[in-house]
Amino acid sequence: MRREVGLLMLRGVRCVRSAMARGAAAVALSAVSLSALAQEAAAPAASPDAGQMVIGNATLPRDLSPWGMYINADPVVKAVLIGLAFASLVTWTVWLAKTVEIMFAKRRVRAAMSRLATARSTEEGVDQLAGGKGEVVRFLDAAVAELKLSDGAMEAEGIKERIASRLERLEAGYGRRILRGTGVLATIGATAPFVGLFGTVWGIMNSFIGISKSQTTNLAVVAPGIAEALLATALGLAAAIPAVVIYNVFSRSIAGYRAQLGDAAAEVLRLVSRDLDRPAAVSTPARRPTPLSAAE
Repeated sequence: MRREVGLLMLRGVRCVRSAMARGAAAVALSAVSLSALAQEAAAPAASPDAGQMVIGNATLPRDLSPWGMYINADPVVKAVLIGLAFASLVTWTVWLAKTVEIMFAKRRVRAAMSRLATARSTEEGVDQLAGGKGEVVRFLDAAVAELKLSDGAMEAEGIKERIASRLERLEAGYGRRILRGTGVLATIGATAPFVGLFGTVWGIMNSFIGISKSQTTNLAVVAPGIAEALLATALGLAAAIPAVVIYNVFSRSIAGYRAQLGDAAAEVLRLVSRDLDRPAAVSTPARRPTPLSAAE
């Protein structure tokens, strides 16, 4: 009797264990099914255009070299980059042209001054610079012309004042001529950073628009626009910094050139003063003066 009861209890325990195992397996299978259904339902809602985003990411520009960024840039950013490149070209062209001009002008005045230093009168100065051209020759021509026009005048101080006035106007004219072209450098140096900043703002704005359209902050979507913006900033600085430096260098060189012109005018005025202060009148040179309009 006891043996039969034990067998019945053992069978009951086995039945309970098998039922529990089947129930656990069913619960696990149901959980997996529900998880899969939830993922399938959530996938379209989270990214309805996932296929388009993959295609869009596949066609994003990967060449982030300066030329590649220019090719793939927005038309406005392209216009900014072209303008800044042209401004940089103008800067270096002006640098080359004005460097040669100022160098030859200073050398010409220096050579004329060295020859004029040995002259004791206006006539000797004209002979020393006979056949020459340049600023000092024009100064002597102006002085000779005024001496001819003032022939017979009794007041030497009045003649000196008139000659000084002529020399002053000639000096101012040469100073204005040597300054031509330097204003462009000042303009480029002042405006190029702001033009580059405009390209930067435009490129970053396009990046935010791309983020809004793609609904993602993936770096591959944002990087090209930011790179274009930074390229515009870099090119703006590359155009502005040399322009400012070259303008400052030219300012110092032109100041030295104008000081040489002042020394030449003073030397010519000293020669005229010697002639007027001599007891015997010095014959006026027969050299034909150059019109002031030609010197201007």
